[in-house]
Amino acid sequence: MMMLDERFRMYCMLHFPKLFEWWRWHDWCSKRNKPSVFYGYDELPTRDQFAGGGIIKCQDLAEIFPNTPGAGSILYLVSSALPYSVIPMVKYAKRKGLKVVVNQNGVAYPAWAKEEWERINIPLKSVIQNADFVFYQSQFCKLSADRYLGEIQVPYMILHNSVDTSFFIPSRIYPEGFRLLLAGSHHNFYRIQVALETFEKIRRSIKGAKLIIAGRYLWCRNETEALQEAMNYAVAKGVEKCIEFPGAYSQKDAPTLMQECHMLLHTKYNDPCPRLVIEAMSCGLPIVYSASGGTSELVGDYAGIGIPAPLDWEEEHPPKASDLAEAVLKIWGKYSDYSTMARMRAVEKFNVGLWVQRHRELFEDLCR
Repeated sequence: MMMLDERFRMYCMLHFPKLFEWWRWHDWCSKRNKPSVFYGYDELPTRDQFAGGGIIKCQDLAEIFPNTPGAGSILYLVSSALPYSVIPMVKYAKRKGLKVVVNQNGVAYPAWAKEEWERINIPLKSVIQNADFVFYQSQFCKLSADRYLGEIQVPYMILHNSVDTSFFIPSRIYPEGFRLLLAGSHHNFYRIQVALETFEKIRRSIKGAKLIIAGRYLWCRNETEALQEAMNYAVAKGVEKCIEFPGAYSQKDAPTLMQECHMLLHTKYNDPCPRLVIEAMSCGLPIVYSASGGTSELVGDYAGIGIPAPLDWEEEHPPKASDLAEAVLKIWGKYSDYSTMARMRAVEKFNVGLWVQRHRELFEDLCR
């Protein structure tokens, strides 16, 4: 009679071919006393490749704990970068006695996911409810996960995202003029719309100002269509000659992009824990942002200015351009002080070495 493991193996071979490629997991059992980590992917992208969000955290950890698809003792999953077939993957890992560690970012809720929020949360809920330990990226991440995924019964820690502060460093010379940066993966047009409206206002006070809108433009069917909509809006606001659209950038190129700017404008509402903000602070960029989600936890009181926003799960509340413009001008008037505080906070609170050490301590404890 065919054993249960063998039947499950054949089922996955037929229905989940990618999972079958990872079936070297049976080797893990002999190496559990020493931490070795599998991130759910056969290969992780390199620093030269365009990558963002959760997968970058896997890259950071892999510097110390290399990806080991065939010999892991810990399955480490980042909620914003879950691999294909993650639900059967977690089930099999649990059956084999592996430790599942989840790095929990945001969740889906009606304000941004509309009618899709329940479907999107299915794998997130399955993963976190089967975890042996959870890192929440911010207090806001725990609040939203508790609400939409359910409270967990296992140990957890609030651990904000991190950055290599020896790689993301300030420019030795302040860039000329004034260059305002909007960056990241732009999934909603309002982020760019509000930025353009803000820039229209501040350029009346700061002559020769530039707005750099970097990253991926993802709110339309394709990036070309989205970029055209952004350009059309810039023309409508009369600022098209002062805007640059450099597009996507790699982690390797990110410090140079930020060193060429003075300030980060972060217009996203309820951003759970934007690593982008920490990267900018590490490069000495003060932050003007929506004081919602987990962003306020990162910036603190002196590394930038947040625009207050209500906590709402049903509707999004983008910051007003007039408020953002006022904050930009206030920081510009005391730029050196804000820049120094931004860099200092990044080094003291969010250095990747501290972040990795928390993981090392946990992994060693789980493998005892």
